[in-house]
Amino acid sequence: MNHTLLEALRNTDVAGKVGPLAKPADAALLAEWQRSGVRFASSSERLTNRYYDAVRELFDCVAPSADEVPILHEGGIYHGCWLESTGTINAELLSRFLPSITTATYSAFARYQRADGLFPYKVTPQGPAFNQIQLVTPLARSVWNHFRLNQLDTDWLSHMFGAMARYDGWLARYRNTLGSGAVEAFSTYDTGHDLSSRFWHVPDSPFGNDPTRYDPDNPTLPFIAPDLTANVACQRDYLGAIADHLGGDGNAWRLKAEASRKALFEQCYDPDDAFFYDRDRHGRMVRIQSDNLLRVLACEIGDADSFAEALDRYLLNTRKFFAKFPLTSIALDDPRFDPTFGQNSWDGPSNFLTLIRTPQAFEHHGHHTELTWIMQPALSALFAADRFPQTLSPFSGEAGFTEKYSPSILCLLDFVERLSGILPRPDGTLWFTGLLPKPATHRYELWETAYARRVDGTEFELLNGLESSEVYRNCNLLGRFPAGLRVVTDRNGALREVIGVTSRIVTGEIEWDGRPFPIEVAPNQRWRLGAGGPELVVAPGMVLPSHG
Repeated sequence: MNHTLLEALRNTDVAGKVGPLAKPADAALLAEWQRSGVRFASSSERLTNRYYDAVRELFDCVAPSADEVPILHEGGIYHGCWLESTGTINAELLSRFLPSITTATYSAFARYQRADGLFPYKVTPQGPAFNQIQLVTPLARSVWNHFRLNQLDTDWLSHMFGAMARYDGWLARYRNTLGSGAVEAFSTYDTGHDLSSRFWHVPDSPFGNDPTRYDPDNPTLPFIAPDLTANVACQRDYLGAIADHLGGDGNAWRLKAEASRKALFEQCYDPDDAFFYDRDRHGRMVRIQSDNLLRVLACEIGDADSFAEALDRYLLNTRKFFAKFPLTSIALDDPRFDPTFGQNSWDGPSNFLTLIRTPQAFEHHGHHTELTWIMQPALSALFAADRFPQTLSPFSGEAGFTEKYSPSILCLLDFVERLSGILPRPDGTLWFTGLLPKPATHRYELWETAYARRVDGTEFELLNGLESSEVYRNCNLLGRFPAGLRVVTDRNGALREVIGVTSRIVTGEIEWDGRPFPIEVAPNQRWRLGAGGPELVVAPGMVLPSHG
């Protein structure tokens, strides 16, 4: 093992690596980051420097918006916080690093909720905006995960629950005009799919910029939208979980969630294609294969078999979405696919918002190994780039539109932690993952890594080499394990499980807290490691990439 790298990690001065702060308020952000104990070092100076570029530019994305409270901004040309992204998945990733900003970001949407229950689709320095809905990641799941991870106050959770319940009522009242029980899109911007051929010949905004209306002269609107319907189904499931925690009736929400899922499959699912499509007001499916599929799957829709089929036919298919730098926003074999990545486009290029949403689909079904095939090229592209863009060329990985974009900044921070770091989970576990980043182009390079995180006052360190990994607790060796595994512990570092996260069978021995565990772990297998020896928990198998 490269113990020189471990010493470099221990000697890392985060403030020095971040460099001069751009604004006085960044001092508080730096202090909060330092309280997390998160540090990163690599045998590649380039990787280390890019990591701290991300930290520094993340601070640039935190600022007041409609009032004096600092919240997360989308970044780049986007001045403000969007519900579909900044106000959900972006802030959920931020929760592991700057939890106070995540709390403030979620709270902003409740604070500016309209009297009729509508959330603003964005909060900007000009104030809250209500022109459209713009939904993708379910807010209730993000709020619940943030609450559990950071052990927040129940009063805050109750406040957010009330606001989200009122918003659910607004959607049911105004976005079910056809009576299908699903959720309707009135415009392109309702889903954030700018320039997507999914919405050709559909207005960008709702009629009169009123989110309760669609253009009455448009021949196809409204669309029954699978991503919006899946969002509400998942949202209702998590509202049920929150209601249970608060002593309410979670079953009522779960019944509503099941009704939304039923409508989703009745209206939007084609069993022959195994794909979800919009349905226009005439009952015709809009047969454009877009990242709609990933959005639906990231809302925990479908079972293990249907997810494996989606991987095989679409997400890991190089004719569909599995480009050299995946995942594309339109299927590669669609003649409308446009790889132009120098603008805000969802008609072809790979978008970082798609990438940071992807783990929620893959990990829900236990396909950790296949997820690494998407994370690795994304990290390679970000390490090579000179900025943090919104889009990538799906063919070359070249950085595309805009810069200082918080989804790509958080993508680097999240993927480093998922692939090679120490990741705290809302369920009270820690993930120690023994993989190394890899270049996606040109010559092979060995990039060893070291990662640190403080959990409940305990200092943990993970040192990853080519063949094995070591875990330290308060500077003392806690365990060793072969490369290609993810070790799962409780928050004190007590060993719980091991997961296979590489495409080969990993054999050898885990040494943990003075005890050896002989192991043989296949891709995606999850084993419980207890007093009675290893016990297989789940083995979903591995889906190989396909090409036709």
